[in-house]
Amino acid sequence: MTALTLSTTGAATLRADALVVGVAKAADGGKGLVLAPGAEAVDSAFDGKLAAVLETLGAAGAEGEVTKVPSPSGLKAPLVLAVGLGQAPEKDEAYGAEALRRAAGSAARALSGVKKAGFALPVEAAEDVAAVAEGALLGAYAFTAYQERGKDAKGPLGEVAVLGAKPRDKAAKAAAERALALAEEVNRARDLINTPPNDLTPEAFAAVATAAGKENGLKVQVLDEKALAKGGYGGILGVGAGSANPPRLVKLAYTHPDAEKTLAMVGKGITYDSGGISLKPAGHNETMKCDMSGAAAVFAAVVAVARLGLPVNVTGWLALAENMPSGTATRPGDVLRMYSGKTVEVLNTDAEGRLVLADALTRASEEAPDAIVDVATLTGAMVLALGNRTFGVMANDDAFRTAVHETAEEVGEQSWPMPLPADLRKGMDSPTADIANMGERMGGGLVAGLFLKEFVGEGITWAHLDIAGPAFNESGPYGYTPKGGTGSAVRTLVRLAERTAEGDLG
Repeated sequence: MTALTLSTTGAATLRADALVVGVAKAADGGKGLVLAPGAEAVDSAFDGKLAAVLETLGAAGAEGEVTKVPSPSGLKAPLVLAVGLGQAPEKDEAYGAEALRRAAGSAARALSGVKKAGFALPVEAAEDVAAVAEGALLGAYAFTAYQERGKDAKGPLGEVAVLGAKPRDKAAKAAAERALALAEEVNRARDLINTPPNDLTPEAFAAVATAAGKENGLKVQVLDEKALAKGGYGGILGVGAGSANPPRLVKLAYTHPDAEKTLAMVGKGITYDSGGISLKPAGHNETMKCDMSGAAAVFAAVVAVARLGLPVNVTGWLALAENMPSGTATRPGDVLRMYSGKTVEVLNTDAEGRLVLADALTRASEEAPDAIVDVATLTGAMVLALGNRTFGVMANDDAFRTAVHETAEEVGEQSWPMPLPADLRKGMDSPTADIANMGERMGGGLVAGLFLKEFVGEGITWAHLDIAGPAFNESGPYGYTPKGGTGSAVRTLVRLAERTAEGDLG
């Protein structure tokens, strides 16, 4: 795990393996490279010619660009790494938090194997400290649990020292502590998503959640297949019916004596999705270990809330199942009786996430929270609509949908508000059951949201996050985002909990 420190030591005298400085494209249409605040001492060691040296090496200040230069004799650290921040801000304006996060993440990735690096990026306020620390810690992530590590293997960056932030500054210290807790929980979610499905079964996931819950003072309840059958959780049981690894429903509860509001979070946890009898075609199975990303996000977010001690009550519901084909699997045409009592005709067993979420949403609604947010890698249609880096936000309340979207943008997670057109509901009418699990193909992501809406308790504010695009990065890493599991939505959920505690969400 990468360590985090705040340092008052100057960049020139810091004993570290590398120094990170920021560079940017000149503002106001100017030409050339400019150094970002924080690089002054390093520039002095280069006799004021650092920008010229970097330009000679081809640096242009583009976002995420990394240029390494050996240090001159005036610096204790042997290496200087210049990272691009993109366009420099206008005069009297500061670099944005997301620009700092991405730059710090790019630098941290480029420094894998380094023991300690000092980050001399612009930190004028506590928010800047948080952004640099968060980006560096997220960028330093590496999943190596299943790799044989020889003596020459590189691990992640060992320690991040944020320069220019005073450890005795209460605001800066609190910002750093929050960034550390948040990054560690995002990385916990990433670890779960990256874990092979032969090791992360529903039972194994429940065990991980139970252990972490007890460690962080959460009340944990696990319903196994017998308890699910007794309780009538037909959706979760129906999805898990074809697997040798039975399903689970896990409840994590965090309470605070000063809390006035309760926020429920529900996560889709399909630990492997073959599609069931409606088997996925070749080329679509290889990454389906990531279909539990929603549950991982909810789990990590609840733990983060507990670590931060937020004055809000939060419950997390992890709907865990493995969707497999077998002689006992649910068939297209079968009818399931859900926990709510409604019946669902299953027209496609690969539309399974909405079935497990439906049971969990009904159960979460019974406790009458002030709001429910569910998170799921739910539909390929949302990826087609918004791409691989943006998740869709749907809700039964326009103001809440806007608040969730704004919260995601605030923390640096790309999202977009999506509608729930009432006319699409008719496509799920079934001649046999109360509702079918499929509707019109066009607008499939919205149809899935409309299905979930049917299982939210009356009068409860609800939002649905379809993270099918950004949950798992199959391309190369960028900024603070690694290849593989990303931990998408964790930061949005935690900030929603903070806003709820602050009374900012009604």
